[in-house]
Amino acid sequence: MKLKSKGIKSAMALTLAATLSLAAGCSGSNNGNEASGDKVAATGGAVTNASSPPEFKFKLWLGWSATVNNNSLLQQYWKTEEPGVDVQIEATQGDAITALNLKMNTGGFDDAALFGRNQVVDNAMKRSNLVQPLEQYFNMPDKYPNLAAIPKEYLDQMKDDDGHIWSIPSYFDTNPSDPFPGWSSNAWFIRTDILQKVGMTENDLKTLSGVETYLEKASKLKDESGKPLLPLGMLMDANEENVVLAAFGVPVATAGGVTPVKKDGNSFIFEYDNPGFKAAYQWMNSIYRKGLIDPEAVTDKSERYKEKNKSGRYAMNIGNFWDFDQYLWEQLDGPTGPGWFYEPIPFPQVDGVSQPGETQIINPYPAYDTYISKNTKNLDAILKFYDWALTPKPEQDHVVGNGPVGKYWDWDDQPYGKWRYTDPHFKEMRTSGDAAKIAQVTPDVWQISNYSNKWYPWFTNENTHPGEEKTAKFSQTISKFGATRVAENYDLVKPKTGGAWEKYKPELDAVYKEYRAKLLMAKDDAAFEKTWNDFTSALEKRAHWSDLKQEWNELYQAMNK
Repeated sequence: MKLKSKGIKSAMALTLAATLSLAAGCSGSNNGNEASGDKVAATGGAVTNASSPPEFKFKLWLGWSATVNNNSLLQQYWKTEEPGVDVQIEATQGDAITALNLKMNTGGFDDAALFGRNQVVDNAMKRSNLVQPLEQYFNMPDKYPNLAAIPKEYLDQMKDDDGHIWSIPSYFDTNPSDPFPGWSSNAWFIRTDILQKVGMTENDLKTLSGVETYLEKASKLKDESGKPLLPLGMLMDANEENVVLAAFGVPVATAGGVTPVKKDGNSFIFEYDNPGFKAAYQWMNSIYRKGLIDPEAVTDKSERYKEKNKSGRYAMNIGNFWDFDQYLWEQLDGPTGPGWFYEPIPFPQVDGVSQPGETQIINPYPAYDTYISKNTKNLDAILKFYDWALTPKPEQDHVVGNGPVGKYWDWDDQPYGKWRYTDPHFKEMRTSGDAAKIAQVTPDVWQISNYSNKWYPWFTNENTHPGEEKTAKFSQTISKFGATRVAENYDLVKPKTGGAWEKYKPELDAVYKEYRAKLLMAKDDAAFEKTWNDFTSALEKRAHWSDLKQEWNELYQAMNK
């Protein structure tokens, strides 16, 4: 869940993860170097006991770039107190798959390797013959009670044809039947100050025609610099047009599957075949021709897009609020900037569409896997540490990243209510937004734990600025807009090695990216129809669309068997 780290007061926003995408920032000291270890000890943190090494220790290799300080306060706590294990972090530089291939071709990793769940990684680990099967350790409740408490549906899904499980799963919901919805962030966003200026209310925006009326009125206003307002912003470089597609009933999310699909009785409608897909682009093309969409929506990159939002150039925005920058409101104490006035609104009603397409699939299944070298001499330490990290308590995820209750943070009112940092130094470093400072207090490997719908810390923590409360409220509001649901089997269909999806998916993506711009900017209805026909033809000829759909159905049927 990429969403998880975004919740850390945005000081650590956009760490990878996520759900399923695996991106992380790279700065400072990498590859397990113990940067500034003595300085950490001098800050008044946990007492080190360098002369008495712990009985248990191991190296944990991360499948992403990270700033590493192997003498952080939490690592000292793990070593000297709970769970009594010395964990030394090693990060990856550059492309993770390239690093993995190099590592496995030169003897493998020392002890344990943590990667985001990925079929390519899983296949490489198994083929290497350098990792060991782990299924027996999930059936030892006396010795490893928390490994044994992992929901069986997660473990059953991981078994190969011989019944082996090759990794310790992590970052899963402890209750798959009632999972935490995560950070819902995709929506239509209105500027309430502009809405007031044009004499309209949110109730007037329930339909597409109401939205168009608002955009037309807003286009006649000017921003603070005297420039005409851009009615509608949308960063297509980040695929934010997906939120428009969703309003037209097109699912745009999976739970790690190869493509979004809509279940229709006993059959499935694929994204590009959905009637709402063409209808959505027809609407976007119509308002583009009226000058109601930023003409640079197709070519803008993230930084320029964020700058337009910061300077108040847009009257409305469609997409993911992380992309147009939550700092616009989080750093404000009140209505002192354009970002303060953003508010998410429900998906506008579209004729013939009873339910928006899914922009978020809640996937309670594990998002990360830890593989263990068959040559490790520290197996007991690894299993002991993970048995602790996977304790099925609602606060365990927070404990892994911020220490136990009462050490650096505590409940502000009652357990599973609001909380606050109680250690000023820890708070200063943890919330600094500086990767090197954060690394001095925590390795921030939340990926090794689990989470729960019973309590989510980043919806309940203390706030420095009134604007910081908005992000959590936005997410909880958006989750009720009808575009979020729990994963089904068809959301999980993975490509097979050497199959059509593995071969043609890159070209499928290339075809879409090429034609979405042409569809948006078509000069008239006739040009739009010609572009649409060219698009569907390219899907078939270049991307083998029919072959992809056929293989998807075969994979789905095989998965159900």
